[in-house]
Amino acid sequence: MMKAALLFLILGICGSGLANASELFEKDVFKTTAGNLEITFIGHGSMMMKFGGKVVHVDPYSKLADYATLPKADLVIITHDHQDHLDMAALQRVTTAKTVKVITEKCAEKVAGGIVMKNGDIRKVEGITVEAVPAYNLVHKRDNGQPYHPKGDGNGYILTFADTRLYIAGDSENVPEMGLLKQIDIAFLPMNLPFTMTPEMVVNAARSFRPKVLYPYHYGETDTTRLVTLLKEDRDIEVRIRRMQ
Repeated sequence: MMKAALLFLILGICGSGLANASELFEKDVFKTTAGNLEITFIGHGSMMMKFGGKVVHVDPYSKLADYATLPKADLVIITHDHQDHLDMAALQRVTTAKTVKVITEKCAEKVAGGIVMKNGDIRKVEGITVEAVPAYNLVHKRDNGQPYHPKGDGNGYILTFADTRLYIAGDSENVPEMGLLKQIDIAFLPMNLPFTMTPEMVVNAARSFRPKVLYPYHYGETDTTRLVTLLKEDRDIEVRIRRMQ
């Protein structure tokens, strides 16, 4: 009887852990005119959002989480085809036959049945307006002279949840197209060298379109306090630091 009770307790604890795996990560909640937008910060370039009964995963990456224990995706957004953003194992674990996948042209070489979006495309997907915008390098390049992220290969995305516009830059520098963004409430800007931006570049990008809330993400070993210091006088831009190394 004692052994059976102990086994039941262990199974109960394990089951609870699986059911609440997403509770291990930091979360923020934003109010919209159509209910709450909940953002779970998984790390690096990966996050999960819940809105209107739908679950959205962005760039799921197995190194950061056991995606088999996280809520299945109604929608998956993939910014580009690098392995830390397009992880086929994580994608398989988090999707079902009903999951809609928004991908780039290069991602379509590996992912079947996705909605391919190019820079400039706008689609309504699972009740969310999705805009694909440029994400690329101008300055940082490989030894052969090629940019780490060539123009046209990857997407940033603007996701509109009711009256709230959220911008995920993907792997990008502070490219001129960022200055054309309008009414961005929440922005995720990458900050790691040599692949994306320095804190100074992130400041330049943020000041070009002035999001209400700015999250540096995919920042590796970059000192996030530098960004906070540089933007301390820009009181209309709230910088939030989360565990997004």
